[in-house]
Amino acid sequence: MTDPIDDEENYPPRPRWIGWLIGLVMLASALGVANIGWRIMRVSTAEKAADALVAAKPELAAARKLVEGADCMRCHGLDRKFVGPGFTEIAQKYGSQLDAQSYLAAKIRSGSVGVWGNVIMPRHPQISEADSLQMALWVLSAQAPSAEAR
Repeated sequence: MTDPIDDEENYPPRPRWIGWLIGLVMLASALGVANIGWRIMRVSTAEKAADALVAAKPELAAARKLVEGADCMRCHGLDRKFVGPGFTEIAQKYGSQLDAQSYLAAKIRSGSVGVWGNVIMPRHPQISEADSLQMALWVLSAQAPSAEAR
């Protein structure tokens, strides 16, 4: 006589909907990951505007390389606020000042706090004065993408 508890050959049947549910969840997860990957690879309108700016003013190419080579892009986006404001927002705020380039170059080298809230802009004394002036020129030349480009 066999004990019903030890009977390993007659497992209770599993409902089919569990298999379908697992398959659908896996499919939705794969499509979500593919969508995120696709969105990351797209070029933003701000990057297109930056490329167009360098094409129009080739002297800004070196300044762009300095900004991208330093740690600026860790906190600032071209058109998005990460930790600090985006470059387009900075250009809008300071673009009308006469001494904007030298002011921003000084902020790049010496840092600041309290200008854009309580966020600390770290100082970068390793960047030369000439390089910081070029970087400030790049930041000031950043323009918000036009409404029809979006």
